[in-house]
This record gives sequence, C-alpha cells and structure tokens, in this order.
Amino acid sequence: MEQGSGKPLLPKPGNRKKCSNLGKHLPKAHQIRVPAHSPITKFKKRLDKRSKKRMETLITQKVSLVLWPIMAELDNKERIREQATALFMKYGVRSVSMDDIANELGMSKKTIYQFYSDKDELVDAVMLQEIQYSETCCEADRNQSENAIHEQFMAMDMVVEMFRSMNPSLLHDIQKYHPNTWIKFLRYKNDYLYNVIRQNMVRGIKEDLYREDINIEIIARFRVEFMLLAFNPEFQAKVKHSLVEIEEELILHFLYGLVNLKGYKMILKYQQERTKKTISNAKIK
Repeated sequence: MEQGSGKPLLPKPGNRKKCSNLGKHLPKAHQIRVPAHSPITKFKKRLDKRSKKRMETLITQKVSLVLWPIMAELDNKERIREQATALFMKYGVRSVSMDDIANELGMSKKTIYQFYSDKDELVDAVMLQEIQYSETCCEADRNQSENAIHEQFMAMDMVVEMFRSMNPSLLHDIQKYHPNTWIKFLRYKNDYLYNVIRQNMVRGIKEDLYREDINIEIIARFRVEFMLLAFNPEFQAKVKHSLVEIEEELILHFLYGLVNLKGYKMILKYQQERTKKTISNAKIK
C-alpha cells in the first residue's frame, strides 16, 4: 500500500511478470520445496518408471508382431540348411534325399520347397555357407597368428576339425551331381584359396622363415591342386587312412618344403605344442 494512503501498491502494467515466474521471485523462505526423499517424490518416480516400462513393452510387442513372421521364416530356412549340412557331411550329398532332411526336421517336404526350390538350390546354399565360414577362419588365422608358420598350423587345426566329420565322397558327389555348385567351389579354390596361400608364402619369406628361392606362383598353384587329393576316390581306395590323417601329412609335407633352417625349428616347436595339446585334450575326454 502507498504510504499515507489506503490504496494497495500495484505494479504498472508494463512491469507485470508472468504468473509462471512469480514463484521464482518469492523469498526462499516462502518457496514450497518437496524433499527428494518424500513419499510424494518417490511415488512420482515409480509412476514415471511404470509408464516408461509399459511404453517400452508396448513398443516391443508392436515390433515383435511385425518381425515375428519374418524371423520365423528366416529361422526355418536356416534350420533346413543346417540340417542339410549335417546330413551331407555325414553321409555325402547323393545319399541324402529331401525326404531324409524333412524327416530329421519333423516337417513336410512341401515346407522345405517353400524355401528351396530343389535339391540343387539347397546344396548351393550349403556350399555358400561353408565357403563363407572358411573365409572367415582364414582371415582370423592371418590376423591372429604369430607368423606364417603359425598361420599354417592354425589352418591345419581348422581343416582337421572340418574333415573329422566329413564324408570322403562329399566333394565327389557335388562335382558329379551338382555341377553349378562345383563351379562355385572351383572359383573359391582357384581364386580365394590360391591368394591365401600366396600371401602366406610372401609373409614367410619376409619373416625369414621360408626360402627366398621359392617360385611362389608355381608352388601356390601346386598346393591348391593337391589339397583335393584326399577326396580322389582312387587315392582313397589305395590309402587306408582317414581324411584327417591324409590332409595333415600333406600340409606338413608342403610346409617342410617351404622353410629354411629357422623355419624348420619353428615347425618343430609348433608340432611339440600341438602334440601336448592333443594329449591334454585326450586326457580330459
């Protein structure tokens, strides 16, 4: 109120503040503050969490409704391919029919044909998957290996793991009964695997583990060609050993032909480590 009068003191129109800001200009003693640990604050936080959780659940449900048919379809297609891979590896390609795959999966052959038009397409999908897996392993071996010889031993371990459960007739069946798939395998062998071997030889020479007088082009091509020797039916008939034993012997023979004296000692070192690991694993089993 004005001094000396009974009229209240009002702010001029131009000096009026918005209602939302009035509380900010009150003295702190008059401002209402809700304690952080008060029941009201805790209740509000619980409501916020519940609302957020319900919203997330609702979004998840909506996404699931959209993606479920797609995921289910992909899951079935992958199941068919994985089961076909297991059967082809165990029995060979020719001996396994679409009926066999359907029976193992507990589904009708008609369902399989919804994802793969015929056996050719399924064999092709299996081969593509195995090639991609092999390429991934080769890249990992190159990046994680200590040197070129170590890379060869890591590759040998991969081959052993793969060949341990592989039917010897697998590649022969593909070559004879699925020529289009065989062409893709040859492209992989002659291009990708050749370059992997070539790069390993260049690396070994730089690391002073391989002989400098190696003709890389000739030896790399030679290695690519004789890696299929173990799958030759005539060779298998004359050599009474498993795929694993044959391939291990061929890899070591090839490796001994590459190395100098320093590399030779390195091979012995990795062989000893590998033998100890094999014995240790056998004891665990």
